Amino acid sequence: MTLEELFAGRPINIDEIKARLRMVAQELGLPLGDRQKTYNSRLAQELGKWAEEKGRGEEFHNAVFRAYFVEGINIAKTEELASLAKTVGLSEQEAKNVLEVRTHRQAVDSDWKKSHQLGITAVPTFVINQKAVVGAQPYEVLEHFLGENNIKRK
Repeated sequence: MTLEELFAGRPINIDEIKARLRMVAQELGLPLGDRQKTYNSRLAQELGKWAEEKGRGEEFHNAVFRAYFVEGINIAKTEELASLAKTVGLSEQEAKNVLEVRTHRQAVDSDWKKSHQLGITAVPTFVINQKAVVGAQPYEVLEHFLGENNIKRK
């Protein structure tokens, strides 16, 4: 689905959002491509749970980030995800099996349920003491949030 289709009927300026994302990514030193489409990340989330169990979660999540946000790869496709698993040292065939059988569906369902209970509607979201700050925020907003929750900077 194109970004225009995703945001159809809503007063959202896609070019402004993309410009802000580019600026934040540049500030953080993160790579970011010019993504034109969005893909369902559900299977990537399920395979991410499996990769975490295998001790390769961080590597897998980083590979999916790069594939989606830099290269524009369709992370809804089993073949693409299995290939990404292989690039981080996991079994491509086992990854395909995990996705086919949907062994981690319930774990992701549980994560989604908890997210809804906490009011999480976007990423990133920061949660402390059942309170949340949703979306990418300036440093000052996060600093205030930490202060409200009696979290001291080190």
